[in-house]
Amino acid sequence: MRIFYHIGRYTLFVKKVFGRPEKHSIFVKQVIKEIDKLGIDSLGIVFIISIFMGAVITLQTAYNLESPLIPRYTIGLAARDSMLLEFSSTIVGLILAGKVGSNIASEIGTMRVTEQIDALEIMGINPAGYLVLPKVVAFIFIIPFLVIISMGVGITGGFLAGSLSGEVPAPDYIYGIQYAFIPFYVVYSLIKGVVFAFVITTVSAYWGYYAEGGALEVGKASTTAVVTSSVQILLFNLLLTQLLLA
Repeated sequence: MRIFYHIGRYTLFVKKVFGRPEKHSIFVKQVIKEIDKLGIDSLGIVFIISIFMGAVITLQTAYNLESPLIPRYTIGLAARDSMLLEFSSTIVGLILAGKVGSNIASEIGTMRVTEQIDALEIMGINPAGYLVLPKVVAFIFIIPFLVIISMGVGITGGFLAGSLSGEVPAPDYIYGIQYAFIPFYVVYSLIKGVVFAFVITTVSAYWGYYAEGGALEVGKASTTAVVTSSVQILLFNLLLTQLLLA
C-alpha cells in the first residue's frame, strides 16, 4: 500500500511543480543557472564514461568475433548500434541519476529540513514550482546534447581502441559505422534521454521535498532518490523499447 501512497503524492507534487512560474525573468535566469550546474558540469563524466564504453564494446566484440566468415566491419557496426541504442541513453542516464539526482535531492532536502521551503510558502510562493521547475526544464533541454556528445565520443573511443590495438583496421571500422545506418536510432535515443531527464529531476526533487528530520534523513532521501530513479529508468527503458522499436 505504501507504494500507492507515494505514487499519489508524487502525482500531486508534479502537478504543483508545473504551476505557473512566479516571474518569467527570474524563471529564465534560474533555468540558465541550472543548465550550467546540471548539464555543463556533467560533461566531464559523460565524456569519460562514453569513451571507455566505446572502447570496451569494440575490443570485446573484436575478441569474440574470431570467425573468418564474419567481416571485420561488423565490429564498427556493433559499436555504433550499441552506443546509439542503449549506452548513450540508458547507461549515461543511470550515471546521471547518481550525480544529478543525488545533487537535487540533497539540495532540496536541505532546504526542507532548514525550513527554507516553509519560508517560501509563508511568502506565498509555490516552492515546488519555484525550486524544481527550472531544474526539470534545464535538464530536459540539455540532455539531448549530452546524449549526442556521448554517441560521438563513444564511437570515437571505439575507433581509437580498435586502431591502436590493431584489432580493427581503421577503414573497416569507418565502413562499419556507416553501414546500414538507421537515423531513427538517434531519435529513439533522444526520446529516451528526455524521458529519463524528467524522471531523474522530478523523482529526486520529490524525495528531497518531503524529507523530514535532519542531515541523516537528507542523506537517506538522496540515496532513495538515486535508487528509485535508477529503477524507473530501467522500467521506462523497457517500455520505450517496446513502444518505439517493436
